[in-house]
Amino acid sequence: MIKVKKLKAPKMSFWERIYLPAVFKGLSITGRHIPKKKITIQYPEERWVPRPGYRGAHRLNRDEHGRVKCVACEMCSSACPANCIHIVGGVAPWDDREKYPVVFEIDMLRCIYCGMCEEACPREAIELTEVYDFADYSREALVWDKEKLLAMYDLTKDHTYHLQKGEKIVDDMRQ
Repeated sequence: MIKVKKLKAPKMSFWERIYLPAVFKGLSITGRHIPKKKITIQYPEERWVPRPGYRGAHRLNRDEHGRVKCVACEMCSSACPANCIHIVGGVAPWDDREKYPVVFEIDMLRCIYCGMCEEACPREAIELTEVYDFADYSREALVWDKEKLLAMYDLTKDHTYHLQKGEKIVDDMRQ
């Protein structure tokens, strides 16, 4: 037979029963934090600028003639661990390459933003940008096609995307 010990509740003093010392201790901790520097960013009015090397939204780069740099070699889709890149190649109308992407899609919801596609590309055609604010209301809108990726290049080609918005810029708070 197993003996079970009955535990008794500890005796609490009058002050412990009314919880006032605990409430005042919590208020004192809150009071110590009030005069400290605020690190909250008021997002729509203030924008955080990511550090160099931040991996955000993808873009397809253009060459000096304004054409897509991609040659549809599918190395980026092979290297992608999330399997979020879909490419269909076609015969290029230009003399300097054999193929170009007829269909180039990236599922931004599946992507883990690891940068493997960027590293695998031999022509530096795909790149991750500093853009982090690309939310949408439907899943279909976050499957970016070739036109959307080329439009992202036009927005970010001079690395002043966050300055174009006109909001107050907030530097990285972790300095």
